[in-house]
Amino acid sequence: MGIRTVSDLTQVDDPAWPTLARMFQRPGVEVLAPPEWAPEVLYRLQITTRSTLGALALYTGGVLVDHGWLRLLGGGAYGLPDLATINGLGTPEEGAVAPQRLVVAFDVLGGTFAVNGGGLPGPLGDVHYFAPDTLEWHVLGFGLGAFAEWAVSGGLSEYVADLRWPGWVDDLEALPPSQGLSVYPPLWSGQGNGSTKRSPVPLDGLAAWHQELGERMTPFADAAAEGETGPGVR
Repeated sequence: MGIRTVSDLTQVDDPAWPTLARMFQRPGVEVLAPPEWAPEVLYRLQITTRSTLGALALYTGGVLVDHGWLRLLGGGAYGLPDLATINGLGTPEEGAVAPQRLVVAFDVLGGTFAVNGGGLPGPLGDVHYFAPDTLEWHVLGFGLGAFAEWAVSGGLSEYVADLRWPGWVDDLEALPPSQGLSVYPPLWSGQGNGSTKRSPVPLDGLAAWHQELGERMTPFADAAAEGETGPGVR
């Protein structure tokens, strides 16, 4: 298949956006307006707007779910990265290769949600979660469209209930979309003792730091001994 134009990618039957738009009208969900460069993001993805991914890229700058706990990525806005850039995709003319893990969302604690493109266990297209408390990937068992519906329908709240704290909604509403909360002692250390400190830091850097730790496969105790307290926290 050759390179498709933005017109090719948008002139489709059964586009995903009308269904998504209705879904995102639920309480605690905010759709960020798409930037003027959103069509370029769609072009770099080479995904039609029949898909949830294409619709998010073209029609949103991102979506804040559950008061901002989850940040679905889109065309990029308010400091959130766009779907093409965060996944290292240039233009089709540059011979961009689809990533083996397509990052589609972050949570406020620096967890990463990614679609399996072949680099994770299990079926292609399933969403996986890289958890900041285990530093491991966990398969959720459904694709991106079902993931979005699950997130706005209460599934996310149940899934992360153990990570939340009294007053978390107020704390999140004070954060811009581009920031997350770095936790000390780190969630993965198992050292939480009631004196937890949460500090605002750039969200993409926080998520990258967690994945870097996980990829090192370094025992938690060794990381703590090396003073690895998290970005922005000392």
